Amino acid sequence: MILRLGHTPFMNQTSLFEIDTKQAKLNRLPKDGSVYYQSAFMDVESSAQFMHHLQHSIPWEADQLILFGKKITTRRKVAWVGDPQCTYTYSGVKKEPRAWTSKLLVIKDRMEELAQAEFNSCLLNFYHDGEDGMGWHSDDERELDSQSPIASLSLGATRKFAFKHKQDKTTTTLLLENGGALVMHPPTQEFWKHALLKTKTIHSPRINLTFRKMKLHHA
Repeated sequence: MILRLGHTPFMNQTSLFEIDTKQAKLNRLPKDGSVYYQSAFMDVESSAQFMHHLQHSIPWEADQLILFGKKITTRRKVAWVGDPQCTYTYSGVKKEPRAWTSKLLVIKDRMEELAQAEFNSCLLNFYHDGEDGMGWHSDDERELDSQSPIASLSLGATRKFAFKHKQDKTTTTLLLENGGALVMHPPTQEFWKHALLKTKTIHSPRINLTFRKMKLHHA
């Protein structure tokens, strides 16, 4: 099956993704969690097409956070997509899900295959350049199923992703490349924070799709 973006063939479901078993077995954390990264999970041409499609079809919105009682609007743009009732509240702001598109469902299927899990929602982040980032945090909000992994796909500029242990402050980093896929398994969120580090040396955009499983009874 071929999905088409305009008049251009887009994403052959059987050949677009490739699971590298050697990379899939390499834990990037030294303890208290499991994080696996696979470079080139999506091929370069398809990554470029998909990123272009998302840039121009997703209704991006500036993210809003509540910090010290004040509402902060970020330069980074976001979109929340998911099954009905997948309401998500983080940093004090409640988000209602937009419906899945056919192309996002193709990606979801392949990320589920990689993570060996089922997802019902996706948070998309658009970073204009290296000046946009994400501060230290854990994906541990009460709506999230803590027993489910979290899987993300990176498109565009290569960025440095960091982990910091909550107790002893051990840190480790890895580069998230165009078309690369990251899977964080429990109990990673319990023991580690993570961040997308800012830099002045990156001048091109990046889109990240983070697939999650929500506990619908909290909606």
